Amino acid sequence: MARTEYYDDPNAPKPNSLVVAASAVVADDQGRVLLQRRRDNGLWALPGGAMEVEESLPGTAVREVKEETGLDVEITGLVGTYTDPRHVIAYSDGEVRRQFAVVFTARVVGGELAVSDESTELRYVSPGDFEALPMHHTQRLRLTHYLEHRDRPYLG
Repeated sequence: MARTEYYDDPNAPKPNSLVVAASAVVADDQGRVLLQRRRDNGLWALPGGAMEVEESLPGTAVREVKEETGLDVEITGLVGTYTDPRHVIAYSDGEVRRQFAVVFTARVVGGELAVSDESTELRYVSPGDFEALPMHHTQRLRLTHYLEHRDRPYLG
């Protein structure tokens, strides 16, 4: 299923769903961040996805990281909340969503790094190399907030 992201675009389709989602910034000992190249749009992003009814938000991030990267993680902190109504995501099946996304920090506690059916590539990326990767600017914003090591999470 293809995915198109819009931001502050008057021609974007109107949302028909609101989805709660969680993702995680997983950094290695050298400060590189684990990113995935999404199969549905070819862009680089943090691992994450939609919350299921029986889950907590931290549990969603843990599950999504496992599904998308093969790694087991534990949540260590909160980067922020991302609810900008100007960000709309359209899928080829007709769903047009707004997301209430929460971004956590996490550390690896097990597993083996493996590409899933949702991604084409996984890579630990140095912060100085983020700009060279094709990435939606909302993902860049989340990475920027992570790198700022804020005293309080971003609330937006």
